[in-house]
Amino acid sequence: MIVATDVEVGDILKFKKNHPCGSNTWKVLRIGIDFKLECTTCGRMIMISRLEALKKAKALIKNN
Repeated sequence: MIVATDVEVGDILKFKKNHPCGSNTWKVLRIGIDFKLECTTCGRMIMISRLEALKKAKALIKNN
């Protein structure tokens, strides 16, 4: 499981299920009580609770 303190702005979260556009990777735009994520394929932006985002994520890709 991914720990919330490991996630930084600019990182990529890889989710277990695909977005309807076919991608399963999301770029982290904002961190707080909620995460603001942007789909890396279609550009759709969503706000999702931190707990829900970490539960749905299967991998964290660091952006150095």
